Amino acid sequence: MAKNEIRVQYSGFIIFVAKLLSVATGLAFQYMIARSTTTQEYGVWFNINDIFAYFTILAGILPFWIMRFAARNEKGAAKTGILANFAISITATLVYIPLVPLIVSALGVQEHLPLYMLVSFQIIELHVLNAFEACLRAKKPQTLGYGLLIEEICKVAIGYVIIVNFQRPLEGAIISITVAVAVQLFFYLKLLAGELKEQVNWAYVKEWLKGSIANMYNVLGNQIANFVFIMLFTYGGENARGYYGAAAQIANIIAYSTFLAFALYPKLLAEKSSQEITTSLKTVLMFAIPMTVGVLVMPKMYLSILNEEYSEAWLILIVLALDALTVTLSSLFSFVLYGFERFDEEAKISFKKLLRSRLFIAFSLPYIHSAITIPLTFYVTTFYTQNQPIQSAVSVAVINSVARFAMFLILYVLVRKMVKITIPWVNIVKCVFSSAMMGILLYVLRETLYPTRVYQIIGVTVIGGVFYLALLTLIDKETRILIRDVLQEIRKFAP
Repeated sequence: MAKNEIRVQYSGFIIFVAKLLSVATGLAFQYMIARSTTTQEYGVWFNINDIFAYFTILAGILPFWIMRFAARNEKGAAKTGILANFAISITATLVYIPLVPLIVSALGVQEHLPLYMLVSFQIIELHVLNAFEACLRAKKPQTLGYGLLIEEICKVAIGYVIIVNFQRPLEGAIISITVAVAVQLFFYLKLLAGELKEQVNWAYVKEWLKGSIANMYNVLGNQIANFVFIMLFTYGGENARGYYGAAAQIANIIAYSTFLAFALYPKLLAEKSSQEITTSLKTVLMFAIPMTVGVLVMPKMYLSILNEEYSEAWLILIVLALDALTVTLSSLFSFVLYGFERFDEEAKISFKKLLRSRLFIAFSLPYIHSAITIPLTFYVTTFYTQNQPIQSAVSVAVINSVARFAMFLILYVLVRKMVKITIPWVNIVKCVFSSAMMGILLYVLRETLYPTRVYQIIGVTVIGGVFYLALLTLIDKETRILIRDVLQEIRKFAP
């Protein structure tokens, strides 16, 4: 097997920087939608995405194995995987189109049927995109950062024309995303030109399908868990889903910290290195902790970026911010668990070994999560908070977050049984201290400057971020070394 040349820190920072830049474009995009729609329409926007997700549950099944095979240099894995996922996308689209009228009728939003139909083009795009990204992540993970920026810039530019100029917010949002992803796919296609010249090996698909039974089991579990959002929309109302969605838009930025360890998974597939895990943990928490603190201190102001009306969802955002920190840690430890599993080496997947693996146990966690959240959500939203948007959304956020934290603890135990991980407690304490000091500064600035405009809120955030990094660099020698090493990596490997 050829040595894996992925630079974990370099690739991670490239993608993380791209993600942070996409925060600006993403907020601009959501700003255009939120300011051009009513709360009910914004709720419909999120419901479209909720329904769409049920018809793309297969999009990431084969890419899970495609990336593992490609990372181990199995010839023809990329081309075979892309063609196989494209075939799946066609089937999924043909199932989606005739079912949409029935779905919107059941939800009582028949007037929005054209929007639900319009999004069908994205089913094919998402399947192909997942396959492309799996191939690139295996060898050139940093290129996903470039692709993300291309997609985000195109999305905002096209969205501005249709959403703002032509005042077609929901149609414009869907069309913008569809065209932007098409441009992104073209960029990835050029990068994968070499791999696409290899011979197709359909024998891989046989192995992937065996393993995909477990993946499907996991994906279905996640989609069952996501049913709480359908219940929130149904019993809490469109406003409840809109408030929750607005808060999630802000909280999800915290989870971008995970991308600092994005290259860890393919790296571990090729060569085990517990040191890389510790370094990735330090790097991820160095950003995730202060981002969480920032949201906890200024929830109303961040929500007001979307629309002043969403400031009412500040408590939802506080809960989801803590949940996002849990999601970040769960993703990192999932990378470790997936990377250390070896049952599929030599391009063979033993179903019996898969069922006995810790990977399968991790795949079962969404079912435990659902067993906790769905009954509780139904009970609370029907007996206590029905048609009370804020209360319904807060309840769902709390239920989901507590269950997710319990699943993280189980995942943590699984990983610790696979590999000994040195937790950088000293670094974590320094990050927490620096974040707390930053939080105090943000609080003072919030109470004295009363920032209300978007540029003022962003300005205060930048001041807090600079203060945090300066303080952490001053008190933590390892942070200084990490920054130096990353800069050296970027100078050495930047294109």
